[in-house]
Amino acid sequence: MKTINQNSKWGTRSASFWMTLLIAAGIIFVGIRFITNPHAGAAGFGIPFSSDSDIAFGRIKGFRDIFSGLVLFPLLFLGMRRAAAWVFTAAIIVPASDCLTILVTNGPSDIQHLLIHGLTAVYMVITSFLLFKDKTLKTF
Repeated sequence: MKTINQNSKWGTRSASFWMTLLIAAGIIFVGIRFITNPHAGAAGFGIPFSSDSDIAFGRIKGFRDIFSGLVLFPLLFLGMRRAAAWVFTAAIIVPASDCLTILVTNGPSDIQHLLIHGLTAVYMVITSFLLFKDKTLKTF
């Protein structure tokens, strides 16, 4: 089986590149916030800590968020659009499940946090579509 990596037509001149970079940088910021100010991170997420013993879980989430953003950087800067598309598409499960967690935990009245997570998932679906849209890339 032969794989083809055609990356010459994708990069900083592409909207999907910047849309992907925005999410990657954003989730790194969220991760840093969970590490440096866990209470603010949890409140911003939509489920504040109930005790100080929850801080460790916030920091764990923070490091995982930073990893989630960093994993996209090599794909972006090496122009690996197809690989970025697959990784980015798989990552849609995160904001979608976050939205469902907020719904189950806080109920439908927490519109602010439902919109944050839900619209992030929608934004990622649109970005994934754009990442896969390039007809010049061949499948594996």
